Amino acid sequence: MSPQPLRLLLPTALLLSLAACGKKTDAPQAPPPPEVGVVLAKAGAVPLTRDLVGRLAATRTAEVRARVPGIVERRLYIEGSDVKAGQALFEIDPAPLKAALGSREAALGQARATAANADAKARRYQDLAARGTIAKQDLDDAIAAQRTSAAAVRQAQADVEAAKLNLGYAAVTAPIAGRAGRALVTEGALVGQGEVTPLTVVEQIDPIYADFSQSAAEVAQLRKAQAEGKLKLAAADQVEVQLFQPDGSAYGQSGTLSFADLAVDPTTGSVSLRATFPNAERSLLPGMFVKLRLVQGELEQAFLVPQKAIQRDPKGAYVLVVGADTKVQVKHVELGELRGADWVVKSGIADGDQIVVSGLQKVQPDKPAKAVPQEQLDKAQTAAPAAAPKA
Repeated sequence: MSPQPLRLLLPTALLLSLAACGKKTDAPQAPPPPEVGVVLAKAGAVPLTRDLVGRLAATRTAEVRARVPGIVERRLYIEGSDVKAGQALFEIDPAPLKAALGSREAALGQARATAANADAKARRYQDLAARGTIAKQDLDDAIAAQRTSAAAVRQAQADVEAAKLNLGYAAVTAPIAGRAGRALVTEGALVGQGEVTPLTVVEQIDPIYADFSQSAAEVAQLRKAQAEGKLKLAAADQVEVQLFQPDGSAYGQSGTLSFADLAVDPTTGSVSLRATFPNAERSLLPGMFVKLRLVQGELEQAFLVPQKAIQRDPKGAYVLVVGADTKVQVKHVELGELRGADWVVKSGIADGDQIVVSGLQKVQPDKPAKAVPQEQLDKAQTAAPAAAPKA
């Protein structure tokens, strides 16, 4: 081969080699896996609570009534104030009752005088009968009169006691300690004439009741979970109840479950419950509607998962989990109640699972992802504005 063709082949080979190197350098590289924030699932005992609506009621209610007829002379209490048991609330005109008492006492004196005469006559006839100077029939009549007069004395004594009671009822007193409501009558009203007249109501509101109900189906589910060993129920006399006032604020003291009905209401399908709360400050009033949080027990093995990690599809709720092979998995879960910013997850995930809570839109099932603790991402995001230079 002549030298000239060789010189032509060498530049051509060099150009082909450079072209091949250029193609290899410009080939696209696979993108790195997306970075997502994760939290570790940690199983533990989680208290089981239930939010219900209830209504407050006084622990004791007494209707104050007039027990004798008469005219109301005075109201002796301040409406809406606390009263003691036995405290006088109203005064009924006692004059007619005093007159009735005097009449009964006079009748008692007369009965005693008659009885004394009958006793003396009976003793005298007994002496005469012993001598045989009177007929036995006369003696029997004298003894019968003695017994009749003695019974009349006892009847008169009972009438006097009744008159004294009626006179005492002229002062209408509180049957229980509590808060007295508004007066239902005013001075000058005729009360107790032919029927018992209500004057006011006294309610005991320390402690105070909260009446509410729970679905019988929920109670059955709790019993089933307990039988399966998933739930530890609280004892009936140890169930804690928290109260939230109408403005949403939490009441300072918790109460206890004091009553649970043994039967299901056929009209509502629910079980009636009652909780007792201390109310020394009288801030809770009967008739108020409140929200109650019932702590019924605790789930033995459950998880608290941030609300933003829960997603839903036609099969139900699920979470995305970054597995040990860095691939994203879909796990359907059984949810319990919502507690603050977290869902209670009863089942579907395992202890130590890396649950995706941020960057959900970046990942797909069965695709790789880079798991970074969400706490680390939050700290970096907080520190970034502080490290930025000032303009």
